[in-house]
Amino acid sequence: MHARVLAAGPETRLTAVWARRPEAAAALAAEHGATAAGSFEELLDTCEAVAFAVPPAVQAPLAVRAAAAGRALLLEKPLGADLAAARAVADAVAEHGVVSQLVLTKRYHPATQDFLARAAHHDPSGARSCYLHGAFLEGDQATAWRLEHGALLDLGPHLLDLLDAAVSPIVPVRATGDPRRWTELTCAHENGATSQASLSGAVRLPRTRTRVELFGPDEELVYDTAGIDHEECWPILRTAFATAVRIGVTTAPNAARGLRIQELLNQAARSLSA
Repeated sequence: MHARVLAAGPETRLTAVWARRPEAAAALAAEHGATAAGSFEELLDTCEAVAFAVPPAVQAPLAVRAAAAGRALLLEKPLGADLAAARAVADAVAEHGVVSQLVLTKRYHPATQDFLARAAHHDPSGARSCYLHGAFLEGDQATAWRLEHGALLDLGPHLLDLLDAAVSPIVPVRATGDPRRWTELTCAHENGATSQASLSGAVRLPRTRTRVELFGPDEELVYDTAGIDHEECWPILRTAFATAVRIGVTTAPNAARGLRIQELLNQAARSLSA
C-alpha cells in the first residue's frame, strides 16, 4: 500500500525499497520502478524521507536511525512494540528536528475531518465506539505481531486517537477481555465524560465496522465508516506528508501524538495483566 501510494505521486517519488528479505525488496521495487537498496543505510542515502511498513518492534529502532540521519519519517502505528520503544522514536524526532507523520489512515478521510470539526462544538457526556473485523482470522492482515498482540495494539490506536480528539483528552484508560478475541476499553476524559471502545480483529462481519457515537445534551453525533471509500485517505495523506517535508512543519498527527497514544495503550495493557 505504501509503495503504491508513494509511487503514484505527483507530490512524491518512490526512489528505493529496503526489506529484511532482499527478494521482497527487489520484487516491490521492480513493480514500482524503484531501486532495491542493499542495506538500510543505502536506503537512507537515496531519499529525503522514509516510509515504514514493518512491524512495531522493527519500526522503532530503524526510525531512530533514520531520524539521526536527518530523514523525515512516515510512521505506522503503534510507534513501537512497547512504551520505551515509542518514547525512543519520539525523542529522536525531537532531538534531530525532523518532520514526522503518523499513518492513522482514518484521520485523513474528509468524513473524519468533518466529524472532528463538528465534535469540537459538541459537549458530550459520554461516548461509545467500536472497531471490528475478522482480518486476524485469515489473510494478509493475520501477521505474527497482530496475532501475538491482538486488536489492542493494532486497532486501539485508531479509536483512542478519535475519542481523545473528539471528546477531550483521555486521563486514564482501563481494559478488559482478551486482545486476541475481544477487548473493551473504558476511558475517563478531562471534561468528565466517559467513553467505551470495543475492539476485535477476530469476528466475522460482512465488512469492517468502525463507529463512534457522542451523547450529551445536544443531538447525538455519529461517525461511521460504513460506505466511505478508504482509498480517499491516501492522496490526502501523501499530500500532507510531502508538504510537511518541504516546509518543515506538519499539522497532521506526528510522533509526539504517537507517543501519547502509546502511553494510553500501555495503561490499557497494564490493566489487562493486573
